[in-house]
Amino acid sequence: MRPYESYVYAYPHKTAYRPLDPRPRLKEVWSGERPGALYVHIPFCEMRCGFCNLFTRTGAPEELVTAYLDALERQAEQVREALQETGFATAAFGGGTPTYLSARELTRLFDLTERTMGVDLARIPLSVETSPATATPDRLSVLAERGTSRISIGVQSFVAEEARAAVRPQKRAEVDAALDTIRASGVPVLNIDLIYGIDGQTPRSWLYSLDTALGWRPEELYLYPLYVRPLTGLGKQGRAWDDQRLELYRAGRDHLLAAGYEQVSMRMFRLPGTSGSTDYCCQTDGMVGLGCGARSYTSALHYSFDYAVGARHVRSIIDDYVAETAFGTANVGFALSPGERRRRHLVQSLLRAEGMSRSLYAARFGTDVLDDFPLLGSFAEWLTVTDPAITLTPEGLAYSDAIGPALFSPEVRELMDGYAAC
Repeated sequence: MRPYESYVYAYPHKTAYRPLDPRPRLKEVWSGERPGALYVHIPFCEMRCGFCNLFTRTGAPEELVTAYLDALERQAEQVREALQETGFATAAFGGGTPTYLSARELTRLFDLTERTMGVDLARIPLSVETSPATATPDRLSVLAERGTSRISIGVQSFVAEEARAAVRPQKRAEVDAALDTIRASGVPVLNIDLIYGIDGQTPRSWLYSLDTALGWRPEELYLYPLYVRPLTGLGKQGRAWDDQRLELYRAGRDHLLAAGYEQVSMRMFRLPGTSGSTDYCCQTDGMVGLGCGARSYTSALHYSFDYAVGARHVRSIIDDYVAETAFGTANVGFALSPGERRRRHLVQSLLRAEGMSRSLYAARFGTDVLDDFPLLGSFAEWLTVTDPAITLTPEGLAYSDAIGPALFSPEVRELMDGYAAC
């Protein structure tokens, strides 16, 4: 089995979504559901990296940002009317790059989110993504003053040649200044994203980037394998680096464990005692997504707006979004059958180092996960099975990007393949 099939950050993936017919009203969708998480999507970046396949556009003018925030406010007001409760336990501003917005625009984003959704973002964990070019003192001052508890910054590599190879032009001085500014802001949790598998990267240069990042003693580090996809700039090269990526992953994992970090998943490492507490449970709680690239989900339905990666289609979707006035229905999505709900619970749980609680699964579904998914037997060498839990071994975690996709249902795979063929 190849170790790098795809990154599973949600199940099912948006490429399995299809237009909903009929389009259910959000009041019906959220009836009896607990939202749990709030996600606000800002689809703008100052540049598009060669590895990026996110829903984002570059060079958005100020008038488009203003129109987008206007639409975001309209959507938030209508979504709030559909919710029976807004007891959010956690929140995030993602993208794109939320700090593409100016300090004034960020202030408006906080204001409209809190006012329309009835949430005090300073009282719950709030994560915001940024970039070296946009982590400026004025923007970070807004984030800190409004209670941001975590800032995540994509550095990818501290080696200039590797950054260029990943089509991410950035100056080392700018990266260092951004990290210094984040630390000076007082936001308690800093996460640094790094990428391994870049063309020309060696174990020595990879450890150099890791050690450089550790100089800021970040509370979290995410180590991402480089993927090359058809819809990204680097994807056109058509290369694969399985052996190199696996070697670099193991070197990075061991290096961070030796530095005192604990492993949370294949990608996430954190300093013990810095996770913070939250009542959010990704297996049982829903998420409200605001913005044209956001995904929302309840126990029975995942939904969003249209999805795209190509620049022309992304721009078209954003243009449609800013012109929209009716946000009271779910338009594109995937309705989860009882079997798919079980599968989602398994995928969301197993790929974390703590594994899947068999008792939580049994309490929710009334069955044992091993009976429901005999396919798990094919991964026996990578699993540790006990009465309380099923966990991945260290080598199993290394193969998370193969195990996760292997657990997808045939229906979801067919839909994803159909999307790719469109």
